[in-house]
Amino acid sequence: MRIGVPREIKTDEYRVGLVPATVQELVARGHSVEVEAGAGNGAGIGDADYVAAGATIALSPDQVFAHADLVVKVKEPLAAERAQLRRGQVIFTYLHLAPDRAQVDDLVRSGVTAIAYETVTDATGRLPLLAPMSKVAGRMAPQVAAHALERWHGGRGILLGAVDEVPPARVVVLGGGEVGGAAVEVAVGMGAEVIVVARSHGTVDRLSRRFGGRISAVIAGKDAIAALCASADVVIGAALVAGASAPKLITAQTVAAMKPGAVIVDVSIDQGGCAETSQPTTHRQPTFVVDGVVHYCVANMPGAVPRTSTFALTHATQPYVLALADRGFPRALIDDAGLRAGLNVHDGRITCRGVAEASGLAFVPATEVLGL
Repeated sequence: MRIGVPREIKTDEYRVGLVPATVQELVARGHSVEVEAGAGNGAGIGDADYVAAGATIALSPDQVFAHADLVVKVKEPLAAERAQLRRGQVIFTYLHLAPDRAQVDDLVRSGVTAIAYETVTDATGRLPLLAPMSKVAGRMAPQVAAHALERWHGGRGILLGAVDEVPPARVVVLGGGEVGGAAVEVAVGMGAEVIVVARSHGTVDRLSRRFGGRISAVIAGKDAIAALCASADVVIGAALVAGASAPKLITAQTVAAMKPGAVIVDVSIDQGGCAETSQPTTHRQPTFVVDGVVHYCVANMPGAVPRTSTFALTHATQPYVLALADRGFPRALIDDAGLRAGLNVHDGRITCRGVAEASGLAFVPATEVLGL
């Protein structure tokens, strides 16, 4: 199989879809890999490293997309990239389609087979390709919140941790999954007062055991969430519904009732955000202010640490890339129900229920398009 790795063109995105170790393994199995020139530079991987692993270097993205049977990326294809996709080609990347109707329409129109990292599942139903980037984003969230709280950035002018008799900042984390757990770990380490809102008693019990008396973990409804946000110095939005739009847990009315200079870090922004007032931002212009509340809504947070993120992500994706290359489509998905769950679009049809519902389009089960 011919595997193509284009350079990421999303603003401030420096990750890359494959590392040389995976390239070497693919080539050893008889596949060919073409990497766009400079694709790995942002992650500290040079073209020479790819050549040494057996890849060839393409001088343009057009060349990569034209030759590849399987395109491996990190972020969703932008309009210029989507225009080069074709029927019979497979793209394997983060897609986050639910809030992105333009991308849905283009993928449907192209006839491409689109497999999303974020909806691939493992044997326990967890999301193994979302997990590493969730951990990175979760650990970054208190760090960026600490900066946004500084007066210079429009924040309340306070530290997360206590100093002598001055109390710590109150951090409310909405969601107790991979993002939420990682955010709590760092926020606790920075000395903040931390309250986690989770959806299930099991998650509350797990977090309570993990962090002991250092946090409060609760199940809260809409009114309680609004009250917690009003009391918070920082709110970290870590809510996720796999493949679907993020639930709007923070209303515009709640934002208006928050403390002036408080901070919302909406890690859920890839799936549309969990605050009604959230809009995607970039690393170069990461924040904006609504009703005195600083919003940090960068849609590719792990892109700020591209070397760590690239190696963490590709460690997780490698077995799936090898399976797609070795067995091809559709055999790899027929053999692996977890990889099959990653199929979002195929031959003009939506095969992810959450995407179909968010887009108002017909849903066709992956099992049906695969003839199972």
